[in-house]
Amino acid sequence: MGRDLSALFDPFSVAIVGASDDPAKYGHAIATQALRSGHSRPVHLVNRRGATVLGRTAATSLSAIGDPVDLAVISVPAAGFEAAVDEALACEARAIVAITAGFAETGAAGRERQRAVAERVRAAGAVMVGPNCLGITDNTTGLHLASDHFTPGRVALLSQSGNLALELQLRCQPHGLGFSRFVSLGNQADVTLVDLLADCARHEGTDAIAVYAEDFADGRAFAEAAAVAGKPVVLLTAGRGHASARSAQSHTGALTTSNDVVTAACRDAGVELVATPRELTTVLAALSGGRRAKGRRVAVLTDGGGHGVIAADAVEATGLGVPELAPVTQARVGEALWEQSAVGNPVDLAGMGEQDPSSYAATVATLLDADDTDAVLMTGYFGGYAAAVDGLCGGSAVLSEGEQAAARSIAARMDGGGKPLVVQSMYPESPSCRILVAAGVPVFAATEDAARALAVLAAGASGHRTVVASLPAADEPLTHTGYLEIRRALEAAGVAFPAAREIRDEAELLAAADDIAGPYVLKALHLLHKSDAGGVALGLADRDDLVAAFRDMRERLRAPSYSVEEMADLSEGIELIVGVNRDPRFGPVAMVGLGGILAEALKDIDFGLAPLPAGRALDLLRGLRTASLLDGVRGRPAVDVEAAAQAVERITAFAAAHPEIAELEVNPLLVRPDGVFALDSRAVLG
Repeated sequence: MGRDLSALFDPFSVAIVGASDDPAKYGHAIATQALRSGHSRPVHLVNRRGATVLGRTAATSLSAIGDPVDLAVISVPAAGFEAAVDEALACEARAIVAITAGFAETGAAGRERQRAVAERVRAAGAVMVGPNCLGITDNTTGLHLASDHFTPGRVALLSQSGNLALELQLRCQPHGLGFSRFVSLGNQADVTLVDLLADCARHEGTDAIAVYAEDFADGRAFAEAAAVAGKPVVLLTAGRGHASARSAQSHTGALTTSNDVVTAACRDAGVELVATPRELTTVLAALSGGRRAKGRRVAVLTDGGGHGVIAADAVEATGLGVPELAPVTQARVGEALWEQSAVGNPVDLAGMGEQDPSSYAATVATLLDADDTDAVLMTGYFGGYAAAVDGLCGGSAVLSEGEQAAARSIAARMDGGGKPLVVQSMYPESPSCRILVAAGVPVFAATEDAARALAVLAAGASGHRTVVASLPAADEPLTHTGYLEIRRALEAAGVAFPAAREIRDEAELLAAADDIAGPYVLKALHLLHKSDAGGVALGLADRDDLVAAFRDMRERLRAPSYSVEEMADLSEGIELIVGVNRDPRFGPVAMVGLGGILAEALKDIDFGLAPLPAGRALDLLRGLRTASLLDGVRGRPAVDVEAAAQAVERITAFAAAHPEIAELEVNPLLVRPDGVFALDSRAVLG
């Protein structure tokens, strides 16, 4: 069930330590907001000088209050912070909101102070948000312990940035969105993002959870919590660049960026990942209506050709479709329109909206009822008639009334669920559009925002399997990660390799040739990138070719040993790459893609949290740009993709069970019509 955070969000009493009459101090802002709670719970103000604060008598200390304190907000200088925490715990406070800064963010000494305080809080059975946070709000319990007011609503906002939270508040207002809770994460010394996510998932007053995080602390736990939240989780994060790949020692490591890791974790956990505050607001607005598309077919409705084709392009750019409507649907749409209207998709009223605003409502209803649509996008001028200035054109009042009547009709049609409707309007603040927003219809000023909203609403129709597999128990650590050691370990895990023999001299080479059927492969061992160093010879037809290759390689490389292997039949196979890179926040991350010597050049790869179950591995393989190669092209036979997915599962499970491995790679993994063979492997210890 997770940690008990009830004292954070619904305490029976609150004390503000550091309350002040000075508007420049945070203790003033917190105290002002705290008193907004009225008489729902006692609010005590504490100032070491006593006297009055905000017109109320202030206690000189927590112990001087004389009444029990359930939650203490501490906003004092860093030098007095530990003493304030200890006094709060001595007064049996069950929760602490630590506004005070100057701890982990300042360096090693600050981290140690912070760690020691958090240990004392946990030992006392209490919980602490922060330090270095901006407070919390719970509108469902009337708790206001942040510097600003947050409009009540159904979204929980967990943020590492106070100013960004204020921007989201402003952006959400036009969409009729508000907040059930706001929590400033701070340094997460005790209560973490994962704790808060799990608690908000259980919170009856919350329908969706918005997160801004720069430091996940335990990214794997975040993904696991989001996957089982049962509510939409929308994540805005920063710092997803390429720096983490600079020191990688394998293709897998070099191809894996922080952005890939976060994207993979979000996709596996079913989290909506966004890049800007505007996109976050767009996604929240889309989700707030409660309607989801069962497929990916969008009908576009406009009263102007330009808006229609631009909207259609924007929708298709998200991966959704704008297919031509079925003849029966076109006929039904045409019944409500005039002759010059286009009914194929986009549906263009062609000016009829100005003649009869009710045609908008009639057409929306027909498109929502059609069997060949999954969602509707209405785009363009709707809203403009009600927004028109009196006297702008003849009959504007009549058109305004008619348009608002159409909006009410559409709103009534949307009551009770069904397919989603999204609106893009030139006049999103018009009375007609406000009627739609009040009915839960997302309305946007930008076409691209409306298209993004539709993509969110159709996300469940993609067939993607949301899964974050549990990490396996750790196996006995590997101490040697040479080519043959890793190969043998993977073979024990169920990964098939061609026959091979380690040799050190020419006599052993000839003995190996007698035991292994040609043609042969010769590899110089103890080189991480054997191909790059000229340490791999392929297709050696007979013993003479094998001996010649051995002599040349020994002269150039002086490797202590070599591997003689049976040459796999490449003629009907596809070469894949399968790797696992261990991320410091998200743990083992798997990569699959088109492999061989072109892996880095083509970069046809995808990612997921390891271990990858075979079904998830199959999703990734089928999602590659070159996935059609797996099914056979230009007369080539299809390969055994299911066997490849099973091999991916075994490779990634092996890596996940060996946390000492920083990078593991099988490249190429040869997939043939009759099975799968790993042709090369490498590993790097952390």
